[in-house]
Amino acid sequence: MPLSLTSPDFSSDGPIPRRCTCDGADTSPALAWTEPPDGAASLALIVDDPDAPDPAAPLRTYVHWVLYDLPPDLDGLPAGCAASQLPPEVRHGLNDWGRVGYGGPCPPIGRHRYFFKLFALDRVLGDLRRPTSAQLQAAMAGHVLDRAELMGTYER
Repeated sequence: MPLSLTSPDFSSDGPIPRRCTCDGADTSPALAWTEPPDGAASLALIVDDPDAPDPAAPLRTYVHWVLYDLPPDLDGLPAGCAASQLPPEVRHGLNDWGRVGYGGPCPPIGRHRYFFKLFALDRVLGDLRRPTSAQLQAAMAGHVLDRAELMGTYER
């Protein structure tokens, strides 16, 4: 069975709740996923917005959350997930605000798409010293067994 990613807080292609954005409490939505494939040693999560700054003329992909070395037996993350709620082996990367943790949607104009991407990896990546999304993706190259994606939208 392929890896799948869902949220009880929003449906695929549906609107992300205001509380999960900069206009609300800016807390992460709850996420749930199916069991990763055999041989998975860790999971990684990247949340990004390819529509920045304007969906009519996107210039860059803005990164909202980077987590890696999640244990493969973990089946999701709670809403408002704080570092203290994560297993100690989970490592954090930098979002595009230059900090660790979740930074919710905060689009300057238009309806943006936010992609929650979960990767099942055949190895634990170890200390990458707070990688950016690009650095994490480079470290994951050749080690992805499966991936799942959930997309939500938000407009101010």
